[in-house]
Amino acid sequence: MGVTRRVFLQAAIAATAVGTTGVAGTVLAAPASAAGSPGDVVGKVSVGYQGWFACVGDGAPINGWWHWTRNWGQPPSPSNTGIKCWPDPRDYTRTYQTSYAALGNGRPATLFSSYDQQTVNTHFLWMQQNGIDTAALQRFNPTGGEGPTRDAMATKVRSAAESYGRKFYVMYDVTNWTNMQSEIKTDWTDKMSAHSASPAYARQNGRPVVCIWGFGFDDDNHPFTADACLDVINWFKGQGCYVIGGVPREWRTGTGGSRAGYLGVYHAFHMISPWMVGAIGNVAEADNAYTTYTVGDQADCNANGIDYQPCVLPGDLSGRQRAHGDFMWRQFYNVVRAGAQGIYISMFDEYNEGNQIAKTAETQAWVPTNSGFLALDEDGTACSADYYLRLTGDGGRMLKGLLALTATRPTRPIVPTGGDTAPPAAPGALTVSGHTSDSVSLAWNASADNVGVTGYRVLQVSGSTSTQVGTTGATAFTVTGLGAATVYTFDVVALDAAGNVSGPSNQVTVTTDAPSGNVDLALHRPTTESGHTQTYASDNATDGDANTYWESTNNAFPQWLQVDLGTSTGVRRIVLRLPPAAAWGTRTQTISVQGSTDGSFATLLASAGHTFDPATGNTATLTLPSTVTTRYVRLTFTANSGWPAGQVSEFQVFGV
Repeated sequence: MGVTRRVFLQAAIAATAVGTTGVAGTVLAAPASAAGSPGDVVGKVSVGYQGWFACVGDGAPINGWWHWTRNWGQPPSPSNTGIKCWPDPRDYTRTYQTSYAALGNGRPATLFSSYDQQTVNTHFLWMQQNGIDTAALQRFNPTGGEGPTRDAMATKVRSAAESYGRKFYVMYDVTNWTNMQSEIKTDWTDKMSAHSASPAYARQNGRPVVCIWGFGFDDDNHPFTADACLDVINWFKGQGCYVIGGVPREWRTGTGGSRAGYLGVYHAFHMISPWMVGAIGNVAEADNAYTTYTVGDQADCNANGIDYQPCVLPGDLSGRQRAHGDFMWRQFYNVVRAGAQGIYISMFDEYNEGNQIAKTAETQAWVPTNSGFLALDEDGTACSADYYLRLTGDGGRMLKGLLALTATRPTRPIVPTGGDTAPPAAPGALTVSGHTSDSVSLAWNASADNVGVTGYRVLQVSGSTSTQVGTTGATAFTVTGLGAATVYTFDVVALDAAGNVSGPSNQVTVTTDAPSGNVDLALHRPTTESGHTQTYASDNATDGDANTYWESTNNAFPQWLQVDLGTSTGVRRIVLRLPPAAAWGTRTQTISVQGSTDGSFATLLASAGHTFDPATGNTATLTLPSTVTTRYVRLTFTANSGWPAGQVSEFQVFGV
């Protein structure tokens, strides 16, 4: 009698628990196994591939700055952007001029187009070079104006996958797809199924792979009934497909972001891939997700003969989540030790959310000088542009049992070149040369190096954590955007061309001046939130740009937005703004204000309606009855006559 799925499953669980022995007795992670045998998604790393960037002049039918900007008809600029960080441009033979200032190294600020075959070829070459197996081509509702460009992208991805020995499959995102139930079937039959004839099209258990992302999410963008979802899943199964479900992380319990009563939908999939973007942002949260979701998910999938493909993300670079790879590696470790059958990387080229693994600006030399974007070295650790590709490759090796199961990241952020492994000497005699209410000026003595110092990183120190606040080739730097009357500690490190980093200089501690006059105490201060939709995160509300904005999770009142002023200070007046564009019609938002010095909040201003009228600048002023000393200021939104969410482009706080 052959081995049954249940017997095979039990053997896989046992192997995962004990591991296997490699060279010299090294304990390796057990190769993934459960419901499916190794194929193009089981035992493999798949990356989400958007392929949705276009530029004016690239020949794409969409003829716009597709996904690079908010207004696709205008070139990217600081006031018209849809991304959170800057791609590394060096491997593209054709790029397109933007309206950003030049990069820090003087090169023009240009961006790639996904519509250029060379761009897609470059991306799949990177996958090949880093052992990344499979790309999940994102396909949104193809019936509208984006359809012809998306159709062309499928052909370009197929060509690149065939050329570079990678696999690909279609991943339908059903978000806001009104007639999804019928149109998705037509799209597969009339267009996408033809690509499954390619030798590069991913197959699992002998079947072409299709993923459907978005069933069961409890929001207005995914209103599909359980019956409609089951109909679509079973239809694809009837076409001979292996069907993956991109599902809410609470799929097992039917709570939180998942609709209740959809467990039968989830169990109908051959493979389940829960979405984690927005749920975790540091190692502690990754470990909590392992306990809360991963362990139980794996057990449920095992019990039901379903393959499990958890989501791993590098972290939002703009939110300083990456911790030079430690955050992402912890997720790899957690899902491999749980026994996952595959891994889904969110995402390959998602520069919009800042969660891309594709090559990214490694220092401020590769970022437009007026953009405000962070580079990969934002926390003071030098990282090569391809670092997260290399890290993903190593995560895949651990999944396949080719690398020891380890919680310690094995991938170096920089691979030394030219044999120079000697770091520069630490900078000396760091001093404070001046300070204001929002800035500190620093100066230090030059470092020495056996080859030559290429620059310095200025670090803000808080306890055992150092955060990069600037880079310079000089021996002086002014840190700006600081809070008034706040204590700060700084040190400086030097680096050379090989990426070697010196030890830190001496530390200096300084208190910024008290605010004087009408100073916005919230400008560039850190924010937190109850949640946000798409790319409209809370840090947009204190960035000094009225064209960027925070928008809370839709249809989920109450929602809140909070700013940390850095120290307890007197607050009397709050000014809230919405974008000045005429497209933002008059609306009234119901808002209350709370304050705290220690995390325990008290009401500073009772809930009331505040009207934003574009005719008067789309501004509302909230004046407290008297000056209150507080550090944290929180706005709580319970209604908005113009949109089912809280919205703020500038959250300004004043002491007078």
